[in-house]
Amino acid sequence: MRALVAMSGGVDSAVSALLMKEKCESAGGIMRLRDVLDEEMTEGVRRDISDAESVARRLGMDFYVFDLREQFLERVIQDFVQEYLNGKTPNPCIVCNRFLKFDAFYEEGRKLGYDRIATGHYARVEEREGRFVLKRGKDPNKDQSYVLYTLTQEQLSHTDFPLGDLDKTEVRRIAEENGFINAHKKDSQDICFVADGKYADIIRKVTGSESVPGDFVDESGKVLGRHKGIIYYTVGQHRGLGLPTEIPLYVKSIDAKANRIVLCENENLFTEEVEVNGFNWIAGFAAEEGKRGTAKIRYRHREQPCTILYDSEGGVKIRFDEPQRAPTPGQSCVVYDGDIVLGGGIIR
Repeated sequence: MRALVAMSGGVDSAVSALLMKEKCESAGGIMRLRDVLDEEMTEGVRRDISDAESVARRLGMDFYVFDLREQFLERVIQDFVQEYLNGKTPNPCIVCNRFLKFDAFYEEGRKLGYDRIATGHYARVEEREGRFVLKRGKDPNKDQSYVLYTLTQEQLSHTDFPLGDLDKTEVRRIAEENGFINAHKKDSQDICFVADGKYADIIRKVTGSESVPGDFVDESGKVLGRHKGIIYYTVGQHRGLGLPTEIPLYVKSIDAKANRIVLCENENLFTEEVEVNGFNWIAGFAAEEGKRGTAKIRYRHREQPCTILYDSEGGVKIRFDEPQRAPTPGQSCVVYDGDIVLGGGIIR
């Protein structure tokens, strides 16, 4: 068994490399991705590459740099932009996992003779009766199973998550004991290719145009004012609307075709049922209708009890026991059975 460890320059992937080296013949590899549009990010990218290489060399591992910027632009950034233009709020990390980290990266490793990959995600994989089960990481504060729901049985079969049974404190302790340069490096935040959270800048750069202003309307269609472009808003948003109203208003929905944003009071953001597109049953088979579980409608959402249902065409619907605030089109709904990830898909 030979494994290629996906390294980012951070402490999690560094410790993953150490643990994999103790388990089998391993090498480190880093994907160059996020400075495809913004050269100002290049210095940070070079620093990450240097930190990752420092750890690999300290471990006596071969180290590779894969320039996948064009694939990142095509698969992740352009999808991100198009979703926003369609009035949705995407999670690009999930798309990156699907097409880059667990697809393109693995293919690069295969070319070099590696038959497995490992990443620094806080999650676990177990083989049960010939199938592979994705489970949440043991550290509830770091569990990243939510962003891995798109993985297939084939991908799970050759993937390791060495940190699945550890918590962050243990990971930093291991890194410090081994003299890793990034033992106390801060975790990355937000979207890696967006500087300072200014995602609208990326959209303008890719499209070469400004977002067109349009109308704010209430639920009856009455015009309340003007918005500055749909890319600046997301469902549930209150801040930055710029409307002088007696009652606080929030974004209920975004109509990209009509270039309208529908506003409502907070109580009208809640709903019991969520329709989900492209549901991936990660264990390879669908749950029976009426199965109970828990579900999250965004990464930082506290999972809630729910029931799995189907519509007349076989589409998945998740009915929560209690109404949930602002399920957002473009975000993912991920369903669990205890610690096991049943699957997930994109909120309609």
